[in-house]
Amino acid sequence: MMTPEEHKARTARSYKLLLIFAMISMTMMFAGLTSALVVSKSRPDWLTNFQLPSSFTYSLFTILLCSVTFHLAKRAIKNDDRKRTTTFLLTTLLLGLTFVFFQLQGFSQLFESHLYPVGGSGSITISFLYVLVYLHLAHLSGGVISLLIIIYNHFKQKYNASQFLGIELGAMYWHFLDFLWVYLFLFLYFFK
Repeated sequence: MMTPEEHKARTARSYKLLLIFAMISMTMMFAGLTSALVVSKSRPDWLTNFQLPSSFTYSLFTILLCSVTFHLAKRAIKNDDRKRTTTFLLTTLLLGLTFVFFQLQGFSQLFESHLYPVGGSGSITISFLYVLVYLHLAHLSGGVISLLIIIYNHFKQKYNASQFLGIELGAMYWHFLDFLWVYLFLFLYFFK
């Protein structure tokens, strides 16, 4: 018979493993898309002088800050500092929404430059950019929803120094999204 502590550890391990499998599958999807982008670069209609909108650079720094604040929230709950945990979780949410704003602002900058993903003036280069960024935003929306649930559970006092699995899983996923955007940004920035 399992003790409650063993059951808790086994459950935590199972949840972490499921999250890791999900992150691996997302990594494979984005690897496939960036591989398709590499192959498509040889097309004659590929834009070679394209510059990423400056808002995407701002979003890069914003999501890096998100990871820092989420990590600090995890450390604070491990120290049973509820006030600092609340501050860092709410700051992470605000930064996450700021990231989304900068991403949408980047698409606005593309439109202002008459760079469209489809239509008469559309470009395969811009189409790839839209697909990559919108897919990342879709995954980020899952991160924002999970962060809202974590904040709700935190206010319901479900987390403390011995019970913080939800925050830990949320931080793992958020760090993954951070790494993914850094990869996509650098790939799109340097691969022309």
